[in-house]
Amino acid sequence: MDPLFWDALFLSLRVAALASGILLLAGAPLAWLLAFRRFPGKALLEAVFLLPLVLPPTVLGFYLLLFLGPEGPWVRLFGVSWAFRFEGLVLASVLFSLPFALTAYREAFLALDPNLLEVARTLGVPRYRILARVVLPLVWPGLLSGTLLAFAHTLGEFGVVLMVGGSIPGKTQMVSIYLYDLVQALRFAEAARASLVLLGLSLFLLAVVRALEGRWRSWRSTTG
Repeated sequence: MDPLFWDALFLSLRVAALASGILLLAGAPLAWLLAFRRFPGKALLEAVFLLPLVLPPTVLGFYLLLFLGPEGPWVRLFGVSWAFRFEGLVLASVLFSLPFALTAYREAFLALDPNLLEVARTLGVPRYRILARVVLPLVWPGLLSGTLLAFAHTLGEFGVVLMVGGSIPGKTQMVSIYLYDLVQALRFAEAARASLVLLGLSLFLLAVVRALEGRWRSWRSTTG
């Protein structure tokens, strides 16, 4: 295998891991808020968060490039451009994969039995203990499943990361872009080998997600 393939793969794994971690830490509280709280503008906020599901990836990438580029608001606020950098790839991945993680997290929280939470509250259990002893042990398969889906989705990104990061080997060339460059150069044998590695990795992630979803459905059937 071309060493550039491993560079692109490890970069993609780093971006996917960091973006998935950010989504878990920020997306889970947001999903809880959207699942159980009512407030003005909630429907509009949900629409904004889910917009990447229907927005063409290149459109999202274009606006992010304008925002993060040398003349964008990010530079005026923080004095540094994140376009064509690792940080820009992570931010683009977080925004693009947010709807997938958020939907899975929200469904996990909605599957909770409200009576369990109410009983814990009436017994005077502190909120942090309810979260640690009641909520998290029940919803962790759904949270982990959503995080792995976001991870896998990040590995397959193309349009957004191409617009924000370009195709700089060893710096911003994600594995999907590397594969595209091989096809453009008519290097089909190398593209086939790279695709086989990605296919195996994707099947493994999908099998883990399905196993977690099966465990989650089993829990829902016993608590429903």
